[in-house]
Amino acid sequence: MKKEKNSLTNMIATIGLITLIIPVSTLAQAGSKRIELQRHDLDIPGKEAVQVMVNISEGEKFPKHKHPGEEIIYVLEGLLEYQVEGRAPVTLKAGQVLFVPANTIHSAKNVGKGNGAELATYIVEKGKPLVQLME
Repeated sequence: MKKEKNSLTNMIATIGLITLIIPVSTLAQAGSKRIELQRHDLDIPGKEAVQVMVNISEGEKFPKHKHPGEEIIYVLEGLLEYQVEGRAPVTLKAGQVLFVPANTIHSAKNVGKGNGAELATYIVEKGKPLVQLME
């Protein structure tokens, strides 16, 4: 039990340090905030996994963008509408997921009441910018 408690304490402390030490990945978009939670090399050469929490204020939109790899989205709170290139728009609530293929242009909008948030997990090419905004 003590070992489990120490492991949990160490994990919480590590996450706290990561958010203080690693530069926070934020895009200066009104009404949205991106916080990088973790980044790890994968066994696949040249690939890494990155997790980011994205908060989108009520009525705000995160603009069209793409990533140099796949994105798995898990909605944490609120009601978010996603526009993914080549697909019909989809609205997701907390607990629902969405897969976005590599280099696919997409956007997100908070269409609910209150804050919207997602956990984005990326499997991307290491060394490339995580987010490329589109015009």
